[in-house]
Amino acid sequence: MHFIRLCVMLLTMNNITIQKSRIKEEKGVVVLPVEEYKKLLARAVPTFYLSGKAAERADKLVEEGLREYRAGKTRRIKSLSDLD
Repeated sequence: MHFIRLCVMLLTMNNITIQKSRIKEEKGVVVLPVEEYKKLLARAVPTFYLSGKAAERADKLVEEGLREYRAGKTRRIKSLSDLD
């Protein structure tokens, strides 16, 4: 691992200094090319937060689904056409 890091530094002649404490706080560091980062952002799924009645309905649906799964009332399908 040290050999690879050393080669990268020698080839690029650029150094990046990151404090170890900061890496521990953030639970790691990821280095990506900008284009790959943009592709990941484009494919990211947005996070929605529900509240009130909508959240309660969603919670009940999840609970019901988990109960059915544990009871063996669900089945594995390969495509939606298998539901017929």
